[in-house]
Amino acid sequence: MQKLDNSRNFNWCSLVYVILYFCYFSSALQLYIALSGHANFSGLRDSIIYSLIWLVPILFFPNITKKYAAIYGLVIGGLSLISIGYFTIYRQEFSQSVFFVMAESNFNESHEFIAQYLSIKLIAVLLIYSLFGIFLWFKVKPIYVKNMTKWLVSIVIVVYALMPLFISVVIKKTSFERATEHLLLRMETTVPWQLVTSYLAYRSQLSNMEDILNHLQTLPEFENLTDANGNTPRTLVLVIGESTTRNRMGIYGYERDTTPLIEQFKKDNPGFVVFNDVVSSRPYTIEILQQALTLADEQHPDLYLTKPSLIHLMKQAGYKTFWITNQQTMTKRNTMLTMFSQQADEQYYMNNDRNQNSRQYDSSVFVPFRNVLDDPAEKKFIIIHLLGTHIKYELRYPEGDEYQRFNDKSGLTFDLDDDKLAVYNSYDNAVAFNDFVTTKLFNLFKENDPNGFMLYFSDHGEDVYQTAPHEVLGRNEKAPTRVMYTVPFMLWQSPKWLANHPNDFQSYVNRKFSTQDLIHTWSDLAGLSFNDYQPERSIVNKDFVQPIRWIGDPHDKKGLTDFDKLAK
Repeated sequence: MQKLDNSRNFNWCSLVYVILYFCYFSSALQLYIALSGHANFSGLRDSIIYSLIWLVPILFFPNITKKYAAIYGLVIGGLSLISIGYFTIYRQEFSQSVFFVMAESNFNESHEFIAQYLSIKLIAVLLIYSLFGIFLWFKVKPIYVKNMTKWLVSIVIVVYALMPLFISVVIKKTSFERATEHLLLRMETTVPWQLVTSYLAYRSQLSNMEDILNHLQTLPEFENLTDANGNTPRTLVLVIGESTTRNRMGIYGYERDTTPLIEQFKKDNPGFVVFNDVVSSRPYTIEILQQALTLADEQHPDLYLTKPSLIHLMKQAGYKTFWITNQQTMTKRNTMLTMFSQQADEQYYMNNDRNQNSRQYDSSVFVPFRNVLDDPAEKKFIIIHLLGTHIKYELRYPEGDEYQRFNDKSGLTFDLDDDKLAVYNSYDNAVAFNDFVTTKLFNLFKENDPNGFMLYFSDHGEDVYQTAPHEVLGRNEKAPTRVMYTVPFMLWQSPKWLANHPNDFQSYVNRKFSTQDLIHTWSDLAGLSFNDYQPERSIVNKDFVQPIRWIGDPHDKKGLTDFDKLAK
């Protein structure tokens, strides 16, 4: 009797191993990211979807399974080592921002990078990762299914993979170009699309940024610029926070003790000034910095395109300029931030993560700040851009009891549902960690014994269930609340600086000010004067004139609102 050949029968175990193998090189990292709390599970979902596409050929041609899987492992597995290695070193996902930083690095910097990070830990991680991939390859066997099943499964995989494109075009009615961008964004978790889409996005955003920079280089300099401090050595620091409302800071009267460190710094340093009534004109980072860092304002919102910026001003005054940022760099939304940073002489990009909603702590700016403070330039201007208390708030501070200080309803003057309470508490915890970061920066500056000053403000606020009836989360220019616009504004002047610049700024702390006029205040503090400088718009000038503090979208005919007329 002839023996039956069972080798071509369908085997569930073989299917499981094949799926594990083809998903492994993208989904293993995403699984770790999700389980460790570094980001949510959306990356894992997308990596599985776009890895399954590779199964289609072996469904139709099972005899090539082993060779096909070997080539896949060598190519895709090899490329995935880049992502694994990068995450092991930086705890960040590979993104288009990495291409930007790589392009800005020279050979010596690359050599130093390899020498510094080629550690036993990195080698061990890559070796274990590779060995498990090889183990899965040995388990891979052909899958034999009926013709109808082949077609049905393949169609389901392809349709599900292209579903974001269909939803964007057909249901959301977006353009095919924008729908394609959305699809590529979904594929960004998966090798090799991760590298391909990151590179294409980098090239696109780089082109946009270069167009803006080329335009800015044609702008005229500030006319009749004078510096009252001459060539005196000095260091001036501007720290820009993110999404931090002063209404949730203990130093501004909030019921919870979220800012004990900066309050102690204020007690110990008489030159520390806390301004009590400063607002942002816009509730969005890009839009407010287009005003705060330039001569643009709510009445003239496009001046940032025709007038030079604060960075240009300081360079023209003879300062060496630095930009240290923990914000994402080369994303489509953040191209303007990168454009501002590229105006500086030197840049330090600390956050190259693919996902904004990931754990990237502002403590990463400490080391580059120390390095820049030690730079031999006699006149230094340093901008530090923090990630602050940006949503998701629970990702803005390290895990552990030390940083999760607020876990219940203590200190609240109103009631919240449990789900809202968790978010409310995580925001306060983020504010508390931001207190640690900003105070550390002030102390690092102080320890350097500088002749200069440091100014800290937040780009905008955030309403986290604070405004009655406690339903609002985030910020919305079309439905503004006061909390979205109220920001901290704090200044520390060193003893050396105060010795030559005595002042009575403490008498100005209750002035009503908008950060759209920051460039005038900064110029006043730095002793700079030029044709467009307006002393009446500086909060520290004796000739300050109380303005109407407009908020809202200046490009909307009915978009502007007087902040002081918002309901309290």
